[in-house]
Amino acid sequence: MKRILTGIKPTGTPHIGNYLGAIQPALGLAKGQSALFFIADYHALTAVKDPNKFRELSLQVTAAWLACGLNPEDVIFYRQSDIPQIFELYWILSCFAPKGLLNRAHAYKSLVDANRESGRHDDDTINMGIFNYPVLMAADILLFGADQVPVGSDQKQHVEIARDIADSVNHAYQKQLFVLPEPIIQKDQALIPGIDGRKMSKNYDNVIPLFADEKTIRKRVMQIQTDSIPMADPKDYRVCNVFHLYQHFASEEAIATRKAQYSQGGLGYGEIKKELAELILAHFSACRSTYDSYINAPQQIEAILEEGAKKARQIASGTLSELKQCMGLL
Repeated sequence: MKRILTGIKPTGTPHIGNYLGAIQPALGLAKGQSALFFIADYHALTAVKDPNKFRELSLQVTAAWLACGLNPEDVIFYRQSDIPQIFELYWILSCFAPKGLLNRAHAYKSLVDANRESGRHDDDTINMGIFNYPVLMAADILLFGADQVPVGSDQKQHVEIARDIADSVNHAYQKQLFVLPEPIIQKDQALIPGIDGRKMSKNYDNVIPLFADEKTIRKRVMQIQTDSIPMADPKDYRVCNVFHLYQHFASEEAIATRKAQYSQGGLGYGEIKKELAELILAHFSACRSTYDSYINAPQQIEAILEEGAKKARQIASGTLSELKQCMGLL
């Protein structure tokens, strides 16, 4: 049985793009496998500094995954900050991580490039949390012996860095201390368009929230940008932002019907937007009720995460003890 590990960063209110690109595929992969899911709250510190917002987002993201089908009886579900062994391992791995390797991390390089284009110093506004992010992610993965790590395409390099660091430690002590993890590329969230046609992202403020009230969801769906082709004319469903989302929630029969209507002409965007809004509301109706119950009972979430943390710390302690013995620290 493979061990799968997935981290969830609480940096924004859960939205449709998160569900289609991360939540749904990750839960599917975990079926029948040994799986660990964690709230990556320390990773979120690179972006969120307001304590009240931090607590709120952590609560929302945890409740969203539970509401969407994560069963804490079937997986180990914990909060990153509740596992002190992660941060001890982080320092150890930092001593094996070549700076040149981290210099080549895509996220760091893109920020440097942006600074250069703006005429600023290379490292302007870049904190060490951003630079060392791949090492902390390596600790998250290696501590629990994960065989497979579901990630988006933009995170694939981070898993590869974890492999490189793990290989360095294994070689140094001539022992297979760490499993070399494999990235499992999830559905590209860049293919999930927001209301402006760009990737659905909180950074663009173009999201459709998963659990907003009905009025807000309908409003956001009606704001999806479309072209100006007259209603009577044929349209290409393949480039329509509304249809891109519609096909994830409609039945195969309805999708086929709509495709024909696009090709024939006579389809108004307002009509399919209204149908999409109703499909989204119906799809998440039961989930919304569960989500609200968790949001209104944060102590229940705390109990779930603490129970998961106990299980996670047991695994972490064993891994770290073996490593420290090999290093001469025990």
